[in-house]
This record gives sequence, C-alpha cells and structure tokens, in this order.
Amino acid sequence: MHRVVVLALDGVYPFELGIPHRVFGTARGLYEVVTCSVDGRPVRSDSDFEIAVEHGPEVLRTAETVVIPPYDVGRASPELGEPVAEALALIPRDARVVSICTGAFVLAAAGRLDGRPAATHWALAARFRRLFPYVDLDADVLFIDDGDVLTSAGAAAGMDVCLHLVRKDHGAEVANEVARCCVVPPWRDGGQAQFIPHPVPEATAAGTAATRQWALERLHLPLTLADLAGHAGMSLRTFARRFRDEVGMSPGRWLIQQRVVRARQLLEGSDLSVDQVAGKVGFATAASLRRHLHAAIGVSPLAYRRTFRATEGEAGTRELDRAG
Repeated sequence: MHRVVVLALDGVYPFELGIPHRVFGTARGLYEVVTCSVDGRPVRSDSDFEIAVEHGPEVLRTAETVVIPPYDVGRASPELGEPVAEALALIPRDARVVSICTGAFVLAAAGRLDGRPAATHWALAARFRRLFPYVDLDADVLFIDDGDVLTSAGAAAGMDVCLHLVRKDHGAEVANEVARCCVVPPWRDGGQAQFIPHPVPEATAAGTAATRQWALERLHLPLTLADLAGHAGMSLRTFARRFRDEVGMSPGRWLIQQRVVRARQLLEGSDLSVDQVAGKVGFATAASLRRHLHAAIGVSPLAYRRTFRATEGEAGTRELDRAG
C-alpha cells in the first residue's frame, strides 16, 4: 500500500485533518494513512479540544505522500519553528508533499515553494504574498499539481486535491468510486474566483446552469458564445458576465476544460483513436486535442492512455510522460 502520512500541527483544523483518511482510506485499500505530530504528543486544534495522534515525527521517514492540513494562520511566520523544521527534514526526498489551505504557509516557510506555483485560500493571498514574495501564488485555482509538491485552497479544495491524486495514481474509476462514497463531485468546475465575494445578482435574473448542462450534452458540436447566450436567452455581454460570476472563468475556457475532461474519460475507458476522441469532444482535429491536453496536464493523449492502461501495480508509481 502507498503510505500517506498526515502531519498535524498545533492549531490544526479538525475537519481538514480528517480529509486524507476519508479520501485515501476509501480507495479500495490502496493507501495506508497514518497521522503524526512533531513530537508525538496531542496537538491543540483551532477549536476547544485537543487531538491525540498515534505517531511521532519518525513515521515521516516512511512516507510516500505527506499531507499538511491547515492550521491557525495566526501562527504563520516566514520562518519555521525548530520542531517543525526538524520534522519536515525527515520527509524522503522522493515523497510527494501536499498542503491544504494554510498548510502552504508551512511549505513556503520551509523553502519548498520558492520559484514554484502554489495555491492557498483566496482570503489569505495578500498575506501570503507579503510573507513569501518568491512564490508564484495563484489565488484563483482550487489546487496546483507541480509534480512532487501539490498545494490547494480551502477545505473543499483539500477533497479536490486528494481525489486528484487518487485519479492520478489509479484512474478515474477508482476516483469516482471514492467521490461517490464521500458524496462529493469527482471534479469541480472553475476555481476560487467563483467563491470570492461579488455583488449578488438580482433574484429574478436567470442563471447559466441550465445552459452549461445543455452544452455538456453537445460537446461534440462547434458551440459558440452566441449559441450559449441564445440558449440562455441573454445578450452576449450579459451571458459572458453572468457566466464568469457563476463559474469563475470565461465560457470559452470552460468549454475547453470540459472537452479535455471528457477526452480524458474516453482515453481511459474506450479504445477510440485519438482522432475519434477529438471528434467526440468537439476538438476540430487530433492536433487540437493534443495541444489542449498537453496544456492542461502536460502529456500527450497516447502517453495519458498508456499511464491509465497500466497494470494496477504500475499505475501508482509510473510518472506521466511529460515529453510526449
């Protein structure tokens, strides 16, 4: 089993602390999840109780993936305390490291994010940038996968990034099973922009949800902004504005994202050729599919298919062919 070690710090948020076990622990017994603190003693949560953990920092030496849940941001500092620094130093160099929400502050203070893209909760973006100007923070996304380091936004984004890893390790079927058990979507559209406070639309105003569903059923067609706005019964300008308010991205970008998601499903679960997959999801050519898939996840269609057609034992360890 792939060992996931969760490092609980003082001030930890109890809900997010449980996310790794809830997600990875539901994945067909493919992961072992253990929790530790920097000294093996109970940790104070951000609520009115302490949390006892089974392990001390020595288990970090055995980790293949380490998850750092969020903690009270009032404790955040540009430098790590000695116990935390010593604990992080035990993590194997080839282990993946994942942060949820304010856990990114810990990775940044450890220098793990210098010059790299990272995510954290949108409400903390300004403070994060002040403390860690050498990190390429993107406060609009739900999570960022930068290979050996993954960072995510607030609580629900912790579910997103863990489900993403299950999918990356073992494919869509297993990730979808886990999502159903957790009663959460296997993939969420958009980024954090949809959760940042905006003026509330008038109660009588139409939304774009029905049109999004309509478009998902017609991804194979060359849909235009005019098609979408016409279905919604709005002007082009009104539709584009309302769509961005609700989804956090433009209609065109959303369509490409949905086509890539559907293409990934077909590459994983069908024997269709790359040309056929491109046609099924609305990309004009196989070259267009290759370009958009590579932009989204850094691999070619054939490399992606090879990864997810690997044997179960290989699927958890094979790296995506980023040169494909």
